[in-house]
Amino acid sequence: MLKNGKPELLIPASCLEVLKVAVAFGADAVYIGGDMYGLRARAKNFSHDDMREGIAYAHAHGVKVHVTVNIMAHNQDLEGVRAYLEELRDLGPDALIIADPGIFTMAGEICPEIERHVSTQMSTTNYLSARFWYAQGAKRIVTARELSLDEIRVLRKNMPADMALESFVHGAMCISYSGRCLLSNYFTGRDANQGACTHPCRWKYVVMEESRPGQYLPVEENERGTYIFNSKDLCMIEHVPDLIDAGIDSWKIEGRMKTALYVATAARTYRKAIDDYMEDPALYEKNLPWYREQIADCTIRNFTTGFYYGKPSAEDQIYDSNTYTTNYVYLGCVDHIDENGCAVISQKNKFYVGDRIEVMKPDGSNPEVTVRSITDADGTPMESAPHPQQELHVDLGMRPEPFDILRIRKSGQDA
Repeated sequence: MLKNGKPELLIPASCLEVLKVAVAFGADAVYIGGDMYGLRARAKNFSHDDMREGIAYAHAHGVKVHVTVNIMAHNQDLEGVRAYLEELRDLGPDALIIADPGIFTMAGEICPEIERHVSTQMSTTNYLSARFWYAQGAKRIVTARELSLDEIRVLRKNMPADMALESFVHGAMCISYSGRCLLSNYFTGRDANQGACTHPCRWKYVVMEESRPGQYLPVEENERGTYIFNSKDLCMIEHVPDLIDAGIDSWKIEGRMKTALYVATAARTYRKAIDDYMEDPALYEKNLPWYREQIADCTIRNFTTGFYYGKPSAEDQIYDSNTYTTNYVYLGCVDHIDENGCAVISQKNKFYVGDRIEVMKPDGSNPEVTVRSITDADGTPMESAPHPQQELHVDLGMRPEPFDILRIRKSGQDA
């Protein structure tokens, strides 16, 4: 727990922009990856310079930074990992998230001043394992995702009091035990344990008997095929009291490949839920409908509570589609305000003058405004914003704040 008695809210960030959004929307800590040696090689990730700026920015706002170095290293990786750890020592993050015992040992030798956290990839499922890692110098374990809350309570009670316990509370689940997947490597040659997962658990599968080519056996979940590996997304926003009672010190949101809109939505919702509960459990109960409504505005695959209340049934866990549910389109994040009071954004998706959009704010409000005008960086008026990443100056009829998120409800979605 933090010094104020609250659990730490740990938010993912794929790049420097998203890190700043996470800080603005309530993160106590963020976790990021560099260009290599993390398990999200396909995310944007942080360059050396961006990581330096991100760490300095987070620290200036009282937010910690954890860096993933959680690949399963092969011999040929070790020299590069050593050089990377030396870079990280100079950058000064607060913690390293590590899955490989060799890297764990090396980090203790090269940068002992940086905390070492044991990744969920290490499948820590019992308190003796936690004690083992504590004896090696670990300051925190990230629990295996297959644990129930009852098991976590026993773990917390029997592990060292000054060792933190971190668990995922929201986001994508993996079909493989603690995320150690072999499907990607088998099908595509891209090793999930080296950060190159192609997410084959989201693909559609059929069963066919060898001597009957083209004849599919009747195992479909529906007429489109079966998604037997594809899990729903974890969501524990309705179970904050149980997470508190279990003694989880750090609540981790999954999503280092997600947008700033996703990160802002998840961070803001869990931030308010935690703060409300710690102020008054009755306030949390009163605001449950708001949490449910807001968290559903993330890009999701429907929700499950995972293993927290026992082994889930196929109906509880498996999602019968590879598609996402999205209520909003992300338009951009306010970088700054120009001399005319317009929001300056790097445009993410197309929108038009006259569109009715929402300004998503860290305080929980979502004022609706009409786009009055759009100009490019040279001041040329535009009727629409068709080019992703273009710098735009947007008159919203109100003065927004830096890091406000601009979004528009998808056509056909009810308010």
